[in-house]
Amino acid sequence: MTDMLAPSPSSAPAHGKSDVLEVIRTVLAGLAVAVVLRVLLFQPFTIPSSSMEPGLVVGDYIIVSKFAYGWSRASLPFNPPLPGGRILGGAPKRGDVVVFRLPRDPSQTWIKRVIGLPGDRIQVRGGQVFVNDRPLPQAPMTVVQDHDDPYRQVLEVRERQPDGRAYVTYDGGAGQPGDDTDIYVVPEGRYFMMGDNRDNSLDSRWPCELGVGLLPADNIVGKAELVLASWKPGAAVYKPWTWLNLQWDRFVQPIR
Repeated sequence: MTDMLAPSPSSAPAHGKSDVLEVIRTVLAGLAVAVVLRVLLFQPFTIPSSSMEPGLVVGDYIIVSKFAYGWSRASLPFNPPLPGGRILGGAPKRGDVVVFRLPRDPSQTWIKRVIGLPGDRIQVRGGQVFVNDRPLPQAPMTVVQDHDDPYRQVLEVRERQPDGRAYVTYDGGAGQPGDDTDIYVVPEGRYFMMGDNRDNSLDSRWPCELGVGLLPADNIVGKAELVLASWKPGAAVYKPWTWLNLQWDRFVQPIR
């Protein structure tokens, strides 16, 4: 009869130590991959305000592509004091939804839509946007309740870019602040940004001391691509009882 061999007392601790080291290596490798993906490729953000309704609402958890426009110091954690300029990538297009660092306070990240490119002349007249003296076509749709403010009625308006890209904006009525503006000439290296909730957005229609001003290209973090998931207002990581307060109809929605 063959005897069973048991590990010696001296080899058991060594084997256990090897297992612990292997687990640590695996965890560190996973963290390294996650950091690389977050810094260089994709980064998640949560929508904190109503300025991009109805396409984006409070509680949306979105994925932002960093490689779409290349990288600048704004793309990196903590906005390190590196030289200006962008590396690789293309330039934003009219109609893109962009996450950026607020010029007056780079610790804040905001999200708006690109309306004007360098060299463009932008003006708003009666709530309609004009790009180089040509109006962006608008089609009134339906009066609805504001998604995040059910006591406020707004008109859904479909707006179309020259390349055919369309999206829906909110119009709170005539005579609102920002409905009629001067002509803005967008300088090289800057962009004119607007929120889709046109009467509830501090954007490039206001100077940088109040809104965004003309956004420097170096402040762009990336292009908003996808609503991955969405939580109802009031949900928070530190409130476990709210984790299932989901807006199920907003899961895995492309950002137009």
